[in-house]
Formats: sequence, structure tokens, C-alpha cells
Amino acid sequence: MATTTAAPPRFRTVTGAGTIVALVLVLAFGNSAYRDWVNNNTGADNAGGFFLRQLTWPQWSFSSSAALRDLLAADLKALLLVVLTAVFLSLLAVAPGWGLRGVLGAVVAGWGAFIFAAALAGLLAAFLAVHASLLGAFILAGGGAVYGLFVGWIVGLTTLAFRR
Repeated sequence: MATTTAAPPRFRTVTGAGTIVALVLVLAFGNSAYRDWVNNNTGADNAGGFFLRQLTWPQWSFSSSAALRDLLAADLKALLLVVLTAVFLSLLAVAPGWGLRGVLGAVVAGWGAFIFAAALAGLLAAFLAVHASLLGAFILAGGGAVYGLFVGWIVGLTTLAFRR
């Protein structure tokens, strides 16, 4: 009798849906046009401005006046966020069930996967920057964790919606 180690279809669906949502978040809110709009139209002294500014954390750009290594580090951070979200979603797949435990488990697993992915993406990408330091890596990882905390619920709800 042959056995397979592939994930059940519902877990692949959850992983794919969460990864697509992470990609959409990075593409829609990490671009320079959105960052410029947020910086010009919101203040950092209220909750709405804070949230809109958090959405810009995985910033990416194709052209910038920044040093090439800083540009690559920012782009790598955005790319790693999407890839690591897929990895953590597949690792944290929750057993099926529609009771409170199953529903809450799906949301928390998706949300937690996004927090872990953002923090690790920041930590790894920080070492590519021009003035790389351990303190800088910790600060960027902390920024990623905060981003994941305030934005990851979107991925968490997506994982709930795509469970079977």
C-alpha cells in the first residue's frame, strides 16, 4: 500500500489563498505610489494613519535614489514575506472542524503565519542593507512583527474562508 506525504487538498487551498492575499497586500500597499499618498494624506498621530502607514511596511521599488543594496534588501523583504507566508501557512495547517476551536484555530494559524513570515523576512533582508547590523536586523524584524500583527488578520480570515 503506497502512502503519500502530500498535504490534503484543503490545506493546499488554504496555503494558496493566504499566499495570494499576502501577494496582493504587498503589491497593492508596498508600492511607492501608495507610500507617497499615505505620507502626504495621513498623519502619524491617529489610529487610521498608523494603520495605513503599517500597510506600507513591505515596501518595494524598481527605481529609487537609494543605494542598490538597500533597494535589493527592500525588494527581497517583500518577496520573502510572500514566500515565507506560504511556508508558514503550510506548516501551521489546522485540522478540520467547524466548532469554535476549528474556526479560531484557522484564523490564529493564518494570522500567526503572517506575523512569523513578516518578522523573519525583515530579519533576513536586513543583512543585505548597506549598513547592516544585528540591531538593525532586530529593529526590522520588530517592524515586521508589528506589521503582521496589525495586517495579518486579513490573511487569517482568508484561511478561514478557504477551509473546507
